[in-house]
Amino acid sequence: MNERLKPSHCCTPNARSRTTYDLAVIGAGSAGFSAAITAAEQGASVALIGHGTIGGTCVNVGCVPSKTMMRAAEALHGARAAGRFPGLTGDAQVNDWRRLIAAKDDLVSTLRQKKYADLLPEYDGITYLEGAARLNGAGVLVENGPVAADNIIIATGGRPAVPPIPGIKTVAYLTSTTLLELETLPRSLIVIGGGYIGVELAQMMARMGVEVTVICRSRLLPQVEPEVSDALAAAFRAEGITLHCGITYDACCEDETGVTVCVSEGGKTVELKAERLLVATGRIPNTATLGLAEAGVAQDARGAIVVDDHMRTSKAGVYAAGDVTNRDQFVYMAAYGAKLAAKNALNGDSLVYDNGTMPWVVFTGPQVAGVGLTEAEARATGHEVKTSVLTLDNVPRALAARDTRGLIKLVADAKTDRLLGGVIMAPEGADSIQTLALTLKFGMTTKALGEMIFPYLTTVEGLKLAAQTFDKDVAKLSCCAG
Repeated sequence: MNERLKPSHCCTPNARSRTTYDLAVIGAGSAGFSAAITAAEQGASVALIGHGTIGGTCVNVGCVPSKTMMRAAEALHGARAAGRFPGLTGDAQVNDWRRLIAAKDDLVSTLRQKKYADLLPEYDGITYLEGAARLNGAGVLVENGPVAADNIIIATGGRPAVPPIPGIKTVAYLTSTTLLELETLPRSLIVIGGGYIGVELAQMMARMGVEVTVICRSRLLPQVEPEVSDALAAAFRAEGITLHCGITYDACCEDETGVTVCVSEGGKTVELKAERLLVATGRIPNTATLGLAEAGVAQDARGAIVVDDHMRTSKAGVYAAGDVTNRDQFVYMAAYGAKLAAKNALNGDSLVYDNGTMPWVVFTGPQVAGVGLTEAEARATGHEVKTSVLTLDNVPRALAARDTRGLIKLVADAKTDRLLGGVIMAPEGADSIQTLALTLKFGMTTKALGEMIFPYLTTVEGLKLAAQTFDKDVAKLSCCAG
C-alpha cells in the first residue's frame, strides 16, 4: 500500500493486542468499509483487513475511472452530433490522451484518500490491518498472525474474468482495468463481451476515435429486454461500431501486426483483426487464497461465496457481501449487503436482503436503466403479463433534443394492473429510473402512474406516457393533455 494511504494508527504496537474483536472484516473496498463503519457506529470493535491499495474496485479501477472517461467520450460525441440541429456543426477529438488519463488518475487518488483512507481515523472502533488474510478455526490469520473475532465478514470483491478461448493466454489482452491505464490510444480494438462492462467500454473507445469491433455469444446486454438490445445495437452501428453477436469463439493469437480472433458466425468462420484485444466477459470473485474450503464456507460453480438472505455463509459466524458473493454485482448493493451483514452479525440475523426494487444502470449512450422484472421474468414467476413499449419519438423531451434513440418498456400484472418492472433507454435514463423504482416499492398500478403529474419536457415524463400507452395511443394527445 502507498504509505500516504495508511491511516496514522494502523501500525501502532498494540494493533493486534485485543483479545477478541467483535467483528473482523476482510476486504477494504466499498463493502468492507460499509460493514466496518456500520459496526463501529454501533459501538463494536472492528478489525478492517486490507491487502494492497485501499478502496477496492469501484474507486480504483471500476466506477470512478470508467465513468469519468465515459463522460469525456460523451463530450466528444456531443460535439460531433451537433449537426442534428439545423444550422449547427461541431467537431472534437482527443489531442492529449496522456493528460486525460492523468486527470482520471488524479480524481481516483483524491477520492480514494478522501472517501477511504481519511475516514479511518474518524472511527475509534476500527483498527486497520494490512496483509493477506486467511480463515482459520478461531478467526482470521493476517500474514500468518492470528486476529481473533466473534464474527467475520468477507468482502474481498472480484476481478476481471478471462474466457477459455484457445490461445488467449498467449495474447497480451487488456481488461477493464488495464484498458484505462493505456499510455496511447490503439488504432483498433476488438472487445470480447456484450455485457454492461463490454458495451460501456466499447462505446467509450469508439467515441475516442478507435475502430471498435464487439463480439459476443448472445446479444448486447443479454439480460435486458430484447427490444432494448436491438435498439442499443442499432445505436452502436450508427456510431460506426462493428457487431458480431451470436457467435462462438474458436481461437485467438497475436503477432507483430496485432491480434487475430477467429469466431464462428452463422456456420462460417470469420477472422477478425485489430491492434489490441479487450476481454470484458464479467468478473470472478477473489476467493482463492482465503482458505474457504478448509473453513467449511460453501462456494458456487464460479467460486462465489454462497450467502442466504441474511448474508450468512454456510459456516456459523461467517458472513459475506459484495462481488465475492453470489449476489448482485453492483457497488451500491455491495455496500447495502455489507451493512446488513454487519447488523445481523452483531444483532441476531433479523434483517433480510431485498433487491426487489433494485435499480441498475448501463452508462452507454443512450443510457439503459431498469428495475424490477423483465417480461420474461414476470411470466416465469407466474404472472399474467401485459406490457407497453413507448419509443422516444413519442416523448417531447426527446423531440426537442432531436435525439429519439431509445424506448421505455413497462411490465405489469394484467389482473391487478400493478407494475412489475420496466426499463428506460434514453440519454437521461439513469436519472429517471429511481421514479420507477419508487412506483414498484409502493405497489403502484399503471393507471396510478399514468394519472400522476410530471413536469413537461423531461425524460421522466416518458414514464407517464408509457403507463398511458397500456390503454391509449399517446400520439393522439396534445402536449400535456394526459
